[in-house]
Amino acid sequence: MGDRVTARERYLASRVLDALLREDYGGLAGRITRSKDGVALVLTGGRRVRLVPGSLFQDFVVAPEEAIGLREVLATLREVAPPQDGPGIEAFARECGQALRALDLHAAHRERVLGLLAAAEPGARLRAVRYETLAAFVDHPVYPTARCRNGLSDEELTAYAPEFAPSFALRWAAVPRERVSGAAMPYAPGFAEVGLAPSLARTHVLFPVHPLTVPVVEEIPWAIVAARPYLEVRPTLSTRTVALDAGTHVKLPLPTSTLGLRNRRSIKPGTLADGARAELLLRGLPHRGVLLADEQTYGHAGHEYLGWLVRRLPPGEIVPVAALAAPTPSGVPVVEELAGRWYGGDVAALLGDYLRLLFGFQVRLFVRYGTALEAHQQNLALVLGDGPARLLVKDNDGLLTSPDRLLAAGVAVPDFTDERMLTDDPHALADVFVTITLHLAAAAVAFCALPPVQASRLVRDTLGEALAEYGEDPMARLLRARTLEAARLVGKSMIIAGTLVDKARTGARDVNKYYGTSGPNYLRHPPQAIQNMTMRRTP
Repeated sequence: MGDRVTARERYLASRVLDALLREDYGGLAGRITRSKDGVALVLTGGRRVRLVPGSLFQDFVVAPEEAIGLREVLATLREVAPPQDGPGIEAFARECGQALRALDLHAAHRERVLGLLAAAEPGARLRAVRYETLAAFVDHPVYPTARCRNGLSDEELTAYAPEFAPSFALRWAAVPRERVSGAAMPYAPGFAEVGLAPSLARTHVLFPVHPLTVPVVEEIPWAIVAARPYLEVRPTLSTRTVALDAGTHVKLPLPTSTLGLRNRRSIKPGTLADGARAELLLRGLPHRGVLLADEQTYGHAGHEYLGWLVRRLPPGEIVPVAALAAPTPSGVPVVEELAGRWYGGDVAALLGDYLRLLFGFQVRLFVRYGTALEAHQQNLALVLGDGPARLLVKDNDGLLTSPDRLLAAGVAVPDFTDERMLTDDPHALADVFVTITLHLAAAAVAFCALPPVQASRLVRDTLGEALAEYGEDPMARLLRARTLEAARLVGKSMIIAGTLVDKARTGARDVNKYYGTSGPNYLRHPPQAIQNMTMRRTP
């Protein structure tokens, strides 16, 4: 963040200012002025930044020609912030700096990584994470500093983040057997293979540890960290989940935060078991064309940095939804490459199939079973191969479900340890559907691939078709009112809850389910052009 504002800093600063304006932090929207020269936002020092319409999730965004830097944005943020938010403001300033550094680092390695992916032989391990790596080339649709992994150095990013296509070996720790819950790790080595005494096998079990987490685990008095690494892996888009091969992923805790300081990447006791219970709930409900990743094999030692999950994936070509807007090594977006191979080049047909699977599944869950999944673009994938495309769903520990609706449908209520997964408030369920399923899984993808009017029509029509099946069912009427008929659509206040404001002041039970903003209903009034494209390539 020096005096010269680079193109990448302009890009990031505009996204940050857009997000702060969308969440109206500190009453920032009150600084908007309207005159014969147009709409503008007044920054600290009196500078007027021109705003333009044409965003999915808010009324106005920074005009593309505006050259603003992070210093100006952060100075304005400090000016509008109440004194008690001081620590959050400074944490977010650091977040911005780390995100810019990560953007610069990615730009420096971009062509090298694309070259590696282009040269990877079919069947090679790098091919197993090709789409995961490409997905890391696009930014989060709404969270501006998603590139930040708090506290990681440049060397750590290039060694372990997916956009750099690294490979590395896992570390291991011996954990007293009596502390362990769950299964035995199926890919664990022998104790001697990692440099530990074989006699430890009588009293301890081996847990995989991400190399970044080793310093934390070394501080746990009852854990013994082995000196030798074992089992080569590659990072997936989430960074903390790594791929052993095309069909097997391992989820591990990391000592960092993403999408906000409070979004820690550790794994708390109970989370893995709750995710497994959620998967079993979903497996017991009817669904067409939808596959669930097998997440029943896991272990935990009662410490947030000692846990693991083995995720088994179905056969087929698996493409994370987050990768659809990514550039391939040949330069075309992934969605166009896939349409060329599987849909005769018809991108709209591919997206239509995807949206029908998405809404058919999610609307049924909502209406019949009072259930909404936190299945955003990272937790969903298309499975392509023999026959029609299918939808893969994974990582269900953010699910929200209604005990009353489940019981009314004759379904047992899972014994979740996290009570935040249960609610009988239909509007809380609708908030998750709109902000996750509609905004992130549907709109952000469609509007990246198609002209705005066509994208709006496709999303509106496929959602309408899914809802029509349930007629005047009260839950269907509610969801129709909150989506197709709404004047405005609810949004999350992600920066406020994630970093800027302490939970004691927001009152948020879950920083990932904190609302308070709204945006135009792009289903009813599609923008004629998108000025601030979501999920777009970084410069």
